[in-house]
Amino acid sequence: MHLENIFLQNFKNYSKVELNFSSRINCIVGNNGVGKTNILDAIHYLSLTKSFFNSIDSQNIKYDKDFFTIEGWFVRENRTEHVFCGLKKNKKKQFKRNKKVYDRLADHIGLLPVVMISPADSSLITEGSDERRRFINTIISLYDKPYLDDLINYNHALVQRNRLLKDFVKLNRFEHESVELWDEQLIPLGERIHKKRVDCINRLLPIFQTYYSSIAMDKERVELTYYSHLNNGSFRDLLLNALQKDRVLQYTTVGIHKDDLVLDLDGYPIKRVGSQGQQKTYLLALKLAKFEFIKKVVGFDPILLMDDIFDKFDKERVKQIIQLVADQNFGQIFFTDTHQDRLETILSGLAIDYKLFTINEKIIEIGHS
Repeated sequence: MHLENIFLQNFKNYSKVELNFSSRINCIVGNNGVGKTNILDAIHYLSLTKSFFNSIDSQNIKYDKDFFTIEGWFVRENRTEHVFCGLKKNKKKQFKRNKKVYDRLADHIGLLPVVMISPADSSLITEGSDERRRFINTIISLYDKPYLDDLINYNHALVQRNRLLKDFVKLNRFEHESVELWDEQLIPLGERIHKKRVDCINRLLPIFQTYYSSIAMDKERVELTYYSHLNNGSFRDLLLNALQKDRVLQYTTVGIHKDDLVLDLDGYPIKRVGSQGQQKTYLLALKLAKFEFIKKVVGFDPILLMDDIFDKFDKERVKQIIQLVADQNFGQIFFTDTHQDRLETILSGLAIDYKLFTINEKIIEIGHS
């Protein structure tokens, strides 16, 4: 699968631009702040129906306009898929595939998978468990539509259960049967989600370790450990045993919404012991493992988006990374970088098709091999 071309109108800093891409490597270079990342984010929109960086759609409209549109033409299984995303201020976002409007945005997820690697990935290490659960959910949702439905339904039931616990305190009464009604919805959903998360991490771990060893040249050992309340007992028993605590705190204290992914380096949390370079390598290996895992499951290459990942890497490490992803195990790749000469020197030494896009004063010029 690859993206042939894209058209943006009033998206972030772009008034109107159309780009035609190589099916292999595309480099977008320019100074910081000129809009390199915005092109990658537009591709992310077309794949996952939302921005990688800003969850508020209206904030992605160009500052002096009242709408944006993104259109892309993908080639998948020898067929062209036209995808349209549009938003007007104070209106509902519209998403179309081949001119047909989706009833649910979730139905598009997984059709045209992409993997984004970005400096923002540092939140996986530095932020709370929400970020790491989102990482797991994004992987599984790309190949398992029932999982995404279960997740949506679980979160809905969780909100209702928590609201009920708060209402009991306000009304100064308690109805065990009402809580049980929501428990009966949460239990099968949570158990299915837990089982699929366990399977995903077990399969992802060896791929991740291989990539880390390749990039770090076998200097350290890395681990991913999936933590969940459901690792230690049935969800039904957990909810029952935690009910008194839930009543006091007025929210559900156990369940898959508390799951976490423990990220270790040589047996210690990488957040605590990892250098900046080790953390960057860890995250890069994790995202490349995500790419390969999805590829194995769906049977074709996702699109790989690599946003400004070479900062603070020396030229040899940059060359090593580009050579790693430029082989035939990867499909279409997009890089952004501030060092045009460095990229051109490395790419010219590889027997591979590429295009180079330079952004200068918001005007896009195109060069290619």
